[in-house]
Amino acid sequence: MVLWWRFGLRPSVHGGREKMRSRALRLTFGAVALIAIGAAAFLLIRSEEEIGVLASSVRAFDQHARDATDALAEARAAQQAYVAAGQGAAFWMNKVSATTEAAAAALASLHQSAAAGTRTALDAATATAGEFASVDKRARDYLKSGQPLMAADIIFTEGSDAAATAGRQVETARLAEHQALDGDMAAIRKQQAIIIGSAAALAAIIVLLLIPVPRTAEVEDTANAGLSIAPALPAAPAAPFAPFAPNAMFKAAADLATDFGRVRDLDELTQILGRAGDVMGASGLMVWMGSTARGELRPVLAHGYSPEMIARIPPVPRSADNAAAAAYRSGVLQIVLSRPGSSGAVVAPILSADGCIGALSAEIKGGGETSEGIQALASIFAAHLAGVLSSSTPAEITGPKAAAN
Repeated sequence: MVLWWRFGLRPSVHGGREKMRSRALRLTFGAVALIAIGAAAFLLIRSEEEIGVLASSVRAFDQHARDATDALAEARAAQQAYVAAGQGAAFWMNKVSATTEAAAAALASLHQSAAAGTRTALDAATATAGEFASVDKRARDYLKSGQPLMAADIIFTEGSDAAATAGRQVETARLAEHQALDGDMAAIRKQQAIIIGSAAALAAIIVLLLIPVPRTAEVEDTANAGLSIAPALPAAPAAPFAPFAPNAMFKAAADLATDFGRVRDLDELTQILGRAGDVMGASGLMVWMGSTARGELRPVLAHGYSPEMIARIPPVPRSADNAAAAAYRSGVLQIVLSRPGSSGAVVAPILSADGCIGALSAEIKGGGETSEGIQALASIFAAHLAGVLSSSTPAEITGPKAAAN
């Protein structure tokens, strides 16, 4: 009828007014979700445009680098023609002058668009090109004074070495520019991942807030007091699973989401895992990680189980007929319904950019595994675990380690 229990509103016999409040809250949350999604989409589009500009810039840099390298090679060959039999030195001198100027212009263009780490190699290439020009002037002086052997000596030693060295320095600058581009694009991709994760977390929290919660018998009696003369009916049994009040659960989940991003070591991650189990009302949580060959799962972190018990758990093959293996294979959340005398479970896949790397299993009593809120919390915590565990090597996870109860 109304959602006063979820939002902390006082019960009222005016059903129409309460219904309006509920609708207003839903519209407010929906507007917040749309704004968050729109802002995330805008930021993603802007970042993709930035990536396009960077890619276009590095393509232009490559073209100027090729122009400079080609001009240096042509200048080197034309200079050697000064002392070749049957060649006109005047023609080749003009050729060397033109190609040297073209190389200098290409190097200047490279320097204008280069990253800070690339300019050192470009400065060296510019200086070496200047040395080539000095060698060319000396060779011409020797030719004018009738000393072709001296001219040939410096052309084939100093001139040839200077042109080749300048070409190698240009190539070094080109590789440095590509490395700078890779670093910039990696930073942008990381920002995109943060934007998507933040928008998804906010949308998940809003979905949790909009999940209807049935009114208890006491609320119905209060709301309907004085409106009916029908005999009182036996109170409906209370919900078997209520680890946290909704508002407290959402606040605890938000605090945990913040703390997941600040994890520095395995002990802190184990403590946060224990808090996540308390928020979900789970009697036990276990983090399973896949092997390098993705052939089996092993428990690496746990809450609610003794270390002796965890040590006896064997590796679970990927093809095993259980919920953890099924979540690992399919990347889809799995539910194990409770039975008389046994608890139920929710198993959420831990998904990273490289695929499913493990699973988070939560043992829940009282039928709580069917709660959409608990399933959403399991997925949220698994997503945050993916961000922490995907950047860790197997050697860094010295599990299994049990959290203190």
